[in-house]
Amino acid sequence: MTHLDTLQDVGRILRDHKVIAVVGFHPDPMKPAHYVPEYMYRQGYTIIPVNPALAARGESFFGNRAVSTLAEIAVPVDVVEVFRRSDKVGVHLADMLAMKPLPRAVWMQQGIRNEEVAAELLAHGVDVVQDRCMLADHRALL
Repeated sequence: MTHLDTLQDVGRILRDHKVIAVVGFHPDPMKPAHYVPEYMYRQGYTIIPVNPALAARGESFFGNRAVSTLAEIAVPVDVVEVFRRSDKVGVHLADMLAMKPLPRAVWMQQGIRNEEVAAELLAHGVDVVQDRCMLADHRALL
């Protein structure tokens, strides 16, 4: 698969993939890890929050209960959106690769890059977007 960085490729991901699991989702509406997924939800995407603390409290956002790990998600996920520091993305790699089916893409939000994780995902046929804001790209392209 491909390391996506052109507007055309990013637009295809946003047009064709509607189920997004958000690793590092945050409950504070002032944080990007909340307002970006909220924006996507308002645009018609299904958002699945991934945050162990919120899952332990049984919290729900945008019509879905928060889960602790990607492995707990019972529906196919198109895109895993990552809101974790670049050096923490690798913690989630095994979880991403254990998903059945694999996600079509992993999107590392603006400011987040991890070339080792990207290479491993690409080797398994998962498209990768790094260091791009999903909200900004959606507004610009769709």
